[in-house]
Amino acid sequence: MEVVQTGIKGVLLIKPPIWSDARGYFVETWQQERYAEIGIDLPFVQDNHSCSTYGVLRGLHFQKTRPQGKLISVSLGSLFDVAVDIRRDSPTFGQWYGVELTQENQWQLWIAPGLAHGFVVTSKLAHCHYKCTDYYCPWDEGTYRWNDPRFKIAWPIEDPILSEKDRKADFCSESFYDSLNT
Repeated sequence: MEVVQTGIKGVLLIKPPIWSDARGYFVETWQQERYAEIGIDLPFVQDNHSCSTYGVLRGLHFQKTRPQGKLISVSLGSLFDVAVDIRRDSPTFGQWYGVELTQENQWQLWIAPGLAHGFVVTSKLAHCHYKCTDYYCPWDEGTYRWNDPRFKIAWPIEDPILSEKDRKADFCSESFYDSLNT
């Protein structure tokens, strides 16, 4: 498999090999020893699967005291997946990385614990899968606004479909971020 280092520590683009023939294709999406060799050696405790239609944007989500690492992939359709560095002491604090994950390319995005995550669906329908290194804790979740001017994310759509939680999300500010770490 090919591993691409992004400009943000803890964010990797993984391009697993695809074996295809007249019957279809096969992709190995997780193998503990091989992924440990590239630094993904945290235990996964929860798998999530979301199905969304075109224009649905989920994020930017994170957990405050129980951060989750996530290994993201798409089995049907396509989406633009984004990781944002919200680690205050990181040299890339406030920077983002985005990539188109599709059923055709079968790429995966590894997002280490401590980063925010979001995606927008760019196909008629998309199935997104993500393995998580900690359990979802609704009492611990945080959400930044998808169009926060501090991050300047170049989303491929302008008027996404948002949940109520995402529509009411806070903008990132030093004072808000400081309150997460007290």
